[in-house]
Amino acid sequence: MEAERSNVKKYDLEERTFDFANNTKEFLKKIDKSIHNIEYYKQLIRSSGSVAANLIEANESFSRNDYSHRIKICRKEAKESQLWLRLIDVTEQMEATRKALIQEGTELMRIFGAILEKMKVNNL
Repeated sequence: MEAERSNVKKYDLEERTFDFANNTKEFLKKIDKSIHNIEYYKQLIRSSGSVAANLIEANESFSRNDYSHRIKICRKEAKESQLWLRLIDVTEQMEATRKALIQEGTELMRIFGAILEKMKVNNL
């Protein structure tokens, strides 16, 4: 039985949000450092990291309301990250990476939205 469980890959949202923040950081290391990109860079670093940080806070919360509030922030920050990703000027070679990060932001928004909907339905 233990061997069967070890073969099943466990889905870890904290790890996924960490990867989103880290992959965003690695992407930003390669962008042109123009004046406007630097401002978008700062905003994107904050918002992508905030997704991961607020999920950790949500998972450590002591109340349903605090958990819900933190998940809402995660959803908002993922959406904000998409905006900054779209505004940054990138080379053609970096466009695929940007699109992948925007897609991940979309998926994270949907996951957080689904968590909130489930909480509503279950009155959690």
